[in-house]
Amino acid sequence: MRWLLYILLLIFTSCNPATKSDNNHFQTIYAPKYAQSFSIDCDSLQRKIITIRDPYQSDKHFEQRIYLLEKGQPYPEAQIAIQLPVERIACLSSSHIAMLDAIGVADKVIGASGVKFISNQTVRQKAAEIGYDSSLNFELLKALKTDVILLYGLYGEDSATTTKLNQLGIPYIYIGDYIEPLPLGKAEWVVALAALCSLQERGIEYFNALESRYNSLKKSVEHLSYTPKVMLNTPYRDTWFMPPISSYAVQLIADAGGEYIYPQNTSSQSVPISLEQALILASSADIWLNVGQIKTIEELKKSNPKFASTPAVMQNKVYNNTKRSTASGGSDFWESGAVNPDIVLRDMIQMLHHNAPTDSLYYYKRLE
Repeated sequence: MRWLLYILLLIFTSCNPATKSDNNHFQTIYAPKYAQSFSIDCDSLQRKIITIRDPYQSDKHFEQRIYLLEKGQPYPEAQIAIQLPVERIACLSSSHIAMLDAIGVADKVIGASGVKFISNQTVRQKAAEIGYDSSLNFELLKALKTDVILLYGLYGEDSATTTKLNQLGIPYIYIGDYIEPLPLGKAEWVVALAALCSLQERGIEYFNALESRYNSLKKSVEHLSYTPKVMLNTPYRDTWFMPPISSYAVQLIADAGGEYIYPQNTSSQSVPISLEQALILASSADIWLNVGQIKTIEELKKSNPKFASTPAVMQNKVYNNTKRSTASGGSDFWESGAVNPDIVLRDMIQMLHHNAPTDSLYYYKRLE
C-alpha cells in the first residue's frame, strides 16, 4: 500500500507530459492543506509556477507568480523567473533559513538579515550580512551572485526594493509564512521553498511527517476536562497588545487544550488593552506565557507590581519562549519553531497540563 501512495505522490507533484498548447491554463500540482498564501502550479509548457497571494498584513490584494525554469524552458514575458537549480539564496527572515535547513540545504544561504541573531550555526558562520528592508546592501547582493532573495513584507510590497532588484537582475519571492494563522500553515511553506530548490518531494515528505506528529499531539489532549486559561505577553513600550483569536499563538493554545483569556479580539491584528484591563485578565488566568525579555519572577513583579498577586505569578506558572536564545539575543523559537510546531505544541501541552519544569521543555523555560 505504501508503494502505491508513493507513486500517487509522484504523479500529483509532477507536471503532466508536455503538450503543444500555449495558453494560460494552469494545473495545480500542490494545493496546501493549511497554508493560505501559496500554491504550486504548472502551465501548458510544463513550467512550474509558485503563486503567492497576499503575503503580508494589508487590505490591498497582491499576487505574485514565480516561474521555476528547468534548463531549456523559455522565459515568460513580464514575469519573474528563476533558473533552476537555485544554489545561492539570500534571506530576510530567520524562519526561511529554518525551512531550508529542514530540507537539508541551509548551506545554500549566502546572505541574510541580522546574521548575528541567527541560531543556525552554519548560516551564522557562513552568510554575509545584507542589511534590512529598505537598507539592503544591493551591491553586496549582486557581488554574492544571488540566485534569489526571499523577501519578508509586513504591510505591503516594497516597490523601491523590488524595483532595484529588477534593475540588478536578482529574482525575488515574497514568503508569507508569518501571515499564516495556523501553525501547520506556517510550517507548510517548507514545501514552497523545497520546490524552489528542486526538492519538492522532500519538502512534502517532511511536512507530512510533521503534520502527523502535530495532529497526534493535538488529539492526545482532546479528552481532557481541564481547560486552563492562558494570559499572553507583557507591555511593549507601555502598551499591552493582545493577539486575535485567529492568530498563531492562540491556535497553539487551543490545540494544546487551553483557553485564550481574551477571545474578544475577533479582528485580524493584535489590539492594545489598558494595564487595568490586563490586570483583570491576568487575575483570572491559570498560566502566563510569552513575557518578552523578562527572565525571573522577581523581575516580573518589579516591572509590573500590581501583577504580583495574580494566580500564575503566585503559583509560579509563568513561562517564556526564550530557552533557545543566542548570545546576541536571537530567538530560535521564531526561527526553527516555524518548522517545528509539533515541538512547540508539545511544550505547550507540558506547560498547560503538567506544570512542566524547564528541563522537560525545548523552546520554553519557566521563569526562575
